[in-house]
Amino acid sequence: MVSPAMWSRYLLHKFNYSVNLTMKNHRIGHIAETQINDSVWKNLFQGKLTFIHWNKGPEMEPTLAAQGGTLLVRKMPLPTPNNVFVGDVLVLKDPEKPDDYLVRRLAAVEGQEMVSTDEKDTPFALEEDECWVLADNHLLKPKEARDSRTFGPLSISDVIGRVIYSMRSAVDHGPVKNSPKGLLSDASVLMVELDVDEMAKSQSDLSSK
Repeated sequence: MVSPAMWSRYLLHKFNYSVNLTMKNHRIGHIAETQINDSVWKNLFQGKLTFIHWNKGPEMEPTLAAQGGTLLVRKMPLPTPNNVFVGDVLVLKDPEKPDDYLVRRLAAVEGQEMVSTDEKDTPFALEEDECWVLADNHLLKPKEARDSRTFGPLSISDVIGRVIYSMRSAVDHGPVKNSPKGLLSDASVLMVELDVDEMAKSQSDLSSK
């Protein structure tokens, strides 16, 4: 049972999400200024803060299963270093395949210096809006891992959401290890919106295709 305190935190998250989504849609011209208030209230009372994403591949082992699994992802309509933190597992737009998504861990954000283990590489600082993402599987070579070591920094605006729960099977599932700030921020969202039965059904549907 979700406590009143958790419900309050969840509703605050949902209000912030509604405002951020509305301002994003206004900025790109999808809604007029006169529609802002209606859009905020509509987003507040409709939909969820999470979506389900199917992920497969060895890049994020051992955090995520190579054979595939269903992920519960918290939506991030306006990702910034204030709500997406180093150490978080993220769903991002694939820079090499525009119609696909990547799941990688955030390793650095704007202003942080990147230093290579190869002395031939020159250190550099990430510029405004840039982030650096890495695969969790350290056994893979950079080209196999398909992370920032091969395609460079990404825009933090390419972040779609933060992975907060992983289901490998009906008996093998649990929260994903993110940054302490991410875990704290997502606690109420996870408690209110986690539906293991629905995730299991989605996993079965996706894996059978």
